[in-house]
This record gives sequence, C-alpha cells and structure tokens, in this order.
Amino acid sequence: MLSLIWTLICGSIIGWLAGVLMHQPGTTLRNIVVGIVGSALGRVLFALVGFYATAGLADVIVSVIGACVLLALVNYVTENRS
Repeated sequence: MLSLIWTLICGSIIGWLAGVLMHQPGTTLRNIVVGIVGSALGRVLFALVGFYATAGLADVIVSVIGACVLLALVNYVTENRS
C-alpha cells in the first residue's frame, strides 16, 4: 500500500514538473497519469539507446523527459486531429 501511495506522489510531482516545462498546466489527476505513464515511456525510450537509470536524480530526469515526450505526443495528435 505504501508503494502505491509513493508512486502516486512521485507521479504527480513528475507530471506537474513536465506540465510546467511544456507550459501545460493540468489537474492533479492528469499530472498523476502523465507522470506515471511518462515515467514508463522514458524508461523504454532510454533503454532503447542503452541508458538505464537505476536510482536517484537520473531516474527523475528520465521520468520527466518521458512525461514531456508524452505531452508532446498528445499535443501533436490532438492538433492534427481535424
């Protein structure tokens, strides 16, 4: 249970930070989802190039970059929808 709470807290902080960097404020729920999904995306993208963040600041940086990429992809898809 504590692990789930920690994941939600970290996800919301990472999502908020990505929203600030990409100039896209959002709700707390959106920040949590963007943070968690973006963290997974960042790990996959960096693993493809051979970089594995195991702990600490590197893990946070990879997660934030992944969340920013996720926000950029969502913006691209929603802008080109019409």
